[in-house]
Amino acid sequence: MKKSTIILLPLAFLLVSCSTNGSDEETETTDVPQATDNTEILAENLEIPWAIEKDNDTFYMTEREGTIVQLTDGNLNRQQVVLDEPVSTASEAGLLGFVLAPDFSETNEAYAYYTYENEEEQFNRIVRLHLDDGQWQEVEVLIDQIPSGPYHHGGRLKIGPDDMLYATTGDAADPEIAQDLDSLGGKILRLNFDGSIPEDNPFQNSYVYSYGHRNSQGITWTEDGEMYASEHGDNANDEVNLIEAGENYGWPQIEGEEGQEDMVTPLFTSGEDETWAPAGVTYTDEKLYVAALRGSAVLAVDLVSNEVQTVTSDFGRIRDTYIEGDDLYFITNNLDGRGSGSEDDDQLIKMNLSE
Repeated sequence: MKKSTIILLPLAFLLVSCSTNGSDEETETTDVPQATDNTEILAENLEIPWAIEKDNDTFYMTEREGTIVQLTDGNLNRQQVVLDEPVSTASEAGLLGFVLAPDFSETNEAYAYYTYENEEEQFNRIVRLHLDDGQWQEVEVLIDQIPSGPYHHGGRLKIGPDDMLYATTGDAADPEIAQDLDSLGGKILRLNFDGSIPEDNPFQNSYVYSYGHRNSQGITWTEDGEMYASEHGDNANDEVNLIEAGENYGWPQIEGEEGQEDMVTPLFTSGEDETWAPAGVTYTDEKLYVAALRGSAVLAVDLVSNEVQTVTSDFGRIRDTYIEGDDLYFITNNLDGRGSGSEDDDQLIKMNLSE
C-alpha cells in the first residue's frame, strides 16, 4: 500500500489542539471579519452556509437549516428545499453537501447530502433535487441510512473527472465503523448519478471507494485526475490525503504521522499540537485551497514545494472554498455556534489570487 512521509511545518497562527470530549470544529472567539485590499464581500447575512456551487454568474449555497441561497448580480434569493424527511438540528448536522448536475442548465437538477431524524434513529442520505419555480424538491433517494451520530457527519459531495458522484461520510462518533467495510460511515463513497454502484468500484457490490476516515469534509481533483481529501483529526492531527481507490487511511488505528502496514499515512498533517478542522477543498495551479474552521483561515497547500501557507486569516471560520480563474471564493461559519462575528455574518467572500 502507498505511504507518504511528507509532513508540513507548523503554522504560527493555528490554535491549540481541540478537546477529545467535543467536536473538532470547536474554536475560540474570532475577530469581526473585515474586507481587505484584494477581497470583496459578495453576500452577507447567510445562515450557516455549507457548500458553494456556481452556474455561469449565479451562485448556489446550502444553508444547514435547510435552505439554498441563490445569488445573481448581488441579488440574494433564499430558496426553500422540500425534503422527504425533516432536516436534523443535531450538532454539525443539516443540509450539507450540494452539487449541480452536469446538465443542470437543461434539467434543473442537483444532488444534496442531508441529516435527518426519524422516530428511532438519525441518518444521513444522498438525494437528487429538482428546481422548479424557485423551490427545490427532493425527487429521488440515491443512498439512505448513512450513519449519523452526535457529530462527524462528513457531508461533502463532488462530481469527479470520471463523471461519478463522490461523497464523504463521517464516523458518526463511533470510530470502529471507519474500518468496517460493511458500514457506510467513515468512508469516501462513489456512485453513479442514478444511485447505483459503479462496476469498477474497488470493493464488489459496495459504494466504498476508500475507508478509515474520521470525518472528511473536502474533496477535489487535479487536472491529472489525482484526488485529494481533507480530514478532521482527533485532538489535532488534521490531514490532507492523496486518495486512491481501495486504500485504508487508518482511523482509528493510526493518525497524523503514524504508520502501519496496509494503511496510508497522510500527505500533510497539522501535527499533534495544532488544529485546522479542515473543511472544503478546491484546486488550481498546483495548490490545494483548504477551508479551516478552527484554524480560522484559508490554507494553500503547495503540492510542488510541500509547503503550507496562510492565504487569509481575516474572516474567521471558513467552511468551503471555490476557485474560478484567478478568483477564490469562500464562505464563513462564524455564527454556527462555534465562533463569533458581526451582525452581517455569515458571508460569501471573493479574493483575487493574482494581486
